[in-house]
This record gives sequence, structure tokens and C-alpha cells, in this order.
Amino acid sequence: YGASAAILLGDLLLSWADELLRTSGLPSDRILRALRYFDLTRSEVVLGQFLDISAQARGANDVDTAMKVVRYKSAKYSIERPLHVGAALAGGSDESIEQLTRFGLPLGEAFQLRDDLLGVFGDPEVTGKPAGDDLTEGKRTVLIALAMDGLATDQAQELDRSLGTSLSTDQVERLRHLIEKSGAREQVEQVIDQLTQTALKSLEQAEINEGARQALGQLAQSATQRTV
Repeated sequence: YGASAAILLGDLLLSWADELLRTSGLPSDRILRALRYFDLTRSEVVLGQFLDISAQARGANDVDTAMKVVRYKSAKYSIERPLHVGAALAGGSDESIEQLTRFGLPLGEAFQLRDDLLGVFGDPEVTGKPAGDDLTEGKRTVLIALAMDGLATDQAQELDRSLGTSLSTDQVERLRHLIEKSGAREQVEQVIDQLTQTALKSLEQAEINEGARQALGQLAQSATQRTV
């Protein structure tokens, strides 16, 4: 019952989302333009989710695959495409939408990489999730891929076979130690910083009003420096 009900409710909510946009009362040409980005969002997030579950099923540990999941499952869905939809509804130019891509895509990737770190190293009292939640779920993230690359063969195998299993507190701490030892945590922090700086530099060059620039700058900081 539960899975069937969830699928049906998901379909219903998807239909309602279309209805809300189509009946928003905004000019029809803007709605049609926004729907193009909205439709792309749905296709991309389904593709990203498929890549994610496929990587888990195959035990894929390469960074390129993990970054594709980051881009399609999260970065576009969370930041880039919502900016596109908003700009289209506001009557923004094609150039302004392209400028928002140069800001939104790297920011979205940084946002998800921060989430990956929190999924392993986050404080349960702050995140509200069990310690090492991503480890027990077996998520094949960029963090895990980098850790595999940085560990000795026997330690990489230990990490690999532990993913997706029921882990005790001590086992979670052991895997955290291995990931930290591999240098992967520091590498991901560096990538987050690089992506954030790329996004902020693009924001400085975007042809938008100062109020919007400040709001998006604050979004960038909260999205990448969060603890939950």
C-alpha cells in the first residue's frame, strides 16, 4: 500500500504543479517559456535519480559519475532551473538566463557537495539525521569516490563493502576516520570553495539589480556554509 500510495500522490502533486503554473494569471507567453524550463527540470531530476540508484546498484565509485549525479539530481533542480523559471516568468532576456546558469550551476553543485559532507560528518543533533546516514544508505557520492582513490587497497575495500549496511556507532566512526585519512573531506571542501567563488564571480558580472544581487549572494553563503 505505502509504495503505491506514494507513487499516486507523487503523480497528483506533479499534476498540481503544472496546474498552478498554468493558472497563475501571468502572461501566457511567459508561462509557456517558464514551462520549458520546468519540463527540463523534471527530466533532469529523473535522469539524475536514475544515475544515482544505478551507481549504488553497480557499486560505482568514480568521481565523474558521482559529479553527474550531483549536477542532474541536485544542482539543476535545486538552484539553476528555479532561477530560470523565475527569470522566464519575470520576462528576463535569454542573456540574463544564461548569466543565471553561470551562477546557479556551480552554486548548486557546491550545495550538494556540502550535503554530502553533512551526510557523513554532520552532527545528528543539528541535522536531525542519524550519524553517517549516507554511509548506511550506501550513497556513492563524490566524497566516497575521492576517498576510494585516496585509500590503500585494503582500506578502500573495507569502505566499499561497508556502504549500505547496518553500521554501529563505532563502525560509523571507523569509516569517518578512513574518509578523513584519505584526504577526501579536505578535497571536497576545496571544491566547494572553488565552485562558490566561481558562482559569486559570475553573480558580480550578471546584469541584475543590486537587490537581487545581494539576495542571491546571501543565498550562496547559506547554501554552501550550512550545517543542516
